[in-house]
Amino acid sequence: MTIAEQWIALCTIIRKEIVRFTRIWGQTLLPPVITMGLYFVIFGQLIGSRIGEMDGFRYMDFVVPGLIMMSVITNSYGNVVSSFFGVKFQRSIEEVLVSPTPNYIILLGYVFGGVCRGLLVGFIVTLVSLLFTDLTIYSLPITVSIVFMTSVVFALAGFFNAVFARTFDDISIIPTFVLTPLTYLGGVFYSISLLPPFWQSVSQLNPILYMVNAFRYGILGISDINIAHAFMGVMVFVVLLTIICLRLLAHGTRMRS
Repeated sequence: MTIAEQWIALCTIIRKEIVRFTRIWGQTLLPPVITMGLYFVIFGQLIGSRIGEMDGFRYMDFVVPGLIMMSVITNSYGNVVSSFFGVKFQRSIEEVLVSPTPNYIILLGYVFGGVCRGLLVGFIVTLVSLLFTDLTIYSLPITVSIVFMTSVVFALAGFFNAVFARTFDDISIIPTFVLTPLTYLGGVFYSISLLPPFWQSVSQLNPILYMVNAFRYGILGISDINIAHAFMGVMVFVVLLTIICLRLLAHGTRMRS
């Protein structure tokens, strides 16, 4: 394929993905916004007023970055895992695999679709958070880069899950038993400095902790971890998952009948 043809193929996949989740916005965009709004009310205002400050900031201000990042993570992941498993289940992915479209174009199209949904939901949640707090940006480059890279990581993870899923139940196992616990234990609602030394060390094995704290640093200028380590870790995940997903596409793992 020529570069122009590859560009057309990429834009077609991305457009399909964006149209897919915007057409059913009541199921893809509205529920996470409502959920995060409830978090703002319950944890930020009701419980936060009793907690007071966390690391020198109002508890509401402290949890907002974590909740924004949580919405980005879950929606980037959920969009790709449901979309790619859907085309695999319908056997329409076989038509794409036998076409001259390069594997990296296929992967990039689905990942970018997941990133678009994740960032769009994150942006809407950010607007909702302005009803509860005066959000300021400490470092715009760090904020934008870490949220984009995190969205890419979980879009790739969703692709990986979709490849190995055999039934619709399989695409909910990882979010339920892995993603959700890691997210809630990733410093969204608390600073790990409150934990005993042993559990602080255990928490540092959680990759989401680094993503949430790097994003919080971009917003508030505070973090429980080294920002450079966070960026290096996220970059490693991006490269590793990209290589794995491309190899799965190349071998047609669980995609061809």
